[in-house]
This record gives sequence, C-alpha cells and structure tokens, in this order.
Amino acid sequence: MKKKLTAVLAILLVLGIVITACPNEAPAPEVGKRAPDFELDALDGQSIALSGLKGTPVLVNFWATWCGPCTYEMPFLQQVYEDWPEEELVLLAINIQEGSSKVSQFMQSQGFSFPVLLDSQAAVAQQYSVMGIPSTFFIDSDGVIQEIKVGAFRSQADIVTILSQLD
Repeated sequence: MKKKLTAVLAILLVLGIVITACPNEAPAPEVGKRAPDFELDALDGQSIALSGLKGTPVLVNFWATWCGPCTYEMPFLQQVYEDWPEEELVLLAINIQEGSSKVSQFMQSQGFSFPVLLDSQAAVAQQYSVMGIPSTFFIDSDGVIQEIKVGAFRSQADIVTILSQLD
C-alpha cells in the first residue's frame, strides 16, 4: 500500500511539473500591451469585435447582475456613456455567464442603456485573466491597454480621471 501511494505521489509530482512547464496559450493582458481581440454578441444581437473599434478608446467592463460592487458602479458607467460621444469613447460592458433575458431585464429595470456583450462561456473573461469582478480595462485608440482596474469605481470622477489620460 505504501509503495502504491509513493508511486501515485511520484506520478502526480511529475504531472505537476509537466503541467506547470507548459506555456499558457496566451500571456495575461497587461498595461502597455495590446488588448486581446474578441468578438461577442450584444444584447441587441449585433456582433461586436474589439478589433473593429480601432481608432477609438474603449472601456471594457466585466460584470454580472448578482455582483453588488458591479451594480454599485453601473450608474457611474451610465453617466460616462451619456457624457462621452461614441467617437471619443466606446463603452462595452461584458456580462459573464448570464442569459440574455436575465441581463436584458436587469438593464431595463435599472434604466441602463450602454452596450452589453454576452460572454456566456466566460471565454473572454478567461482571455483577459479576470480574477474578480468588476474588472475594467481602459484601451487606447491604438488598442493598447493603458489601465486595469479591479473593483468598483467609487464615482464617475474616478472613471473620468483615467479616461482623460487616454487619447
């Protein structure tokens, strides 16, 4: 029994070394690097690709309806969406793993009108190495990540401060 346990532990150790030695499919996004491209469907059915927005700064916010800090900051995102012309900023709220009807109902009940993309399999959240929500990525007009914020914004001014540093 002791030999079997030792053999199993040895196999697990070797597998652990092999798994950790294999490179990840793609490096985690970071400030100063190009934002990973993605394409997702919006609540209105339109397909939106990040690469199609090149030339305009983009704010990408990962969230869910059940997330208290996410819903806390949404009025600030709505105000930014209303105050910034689409030619100067594209705001994309990416909902993680919730159905379109639930998300639509939430957006309507709260009076939010900014674009919501559906990441039903959390593939884009994984691509962006999202470890907690809300997580917000500020991407400049060249497609480079300029700032990453994990956690809720406390005010609209906090968002605007970062946006004013983008081109």
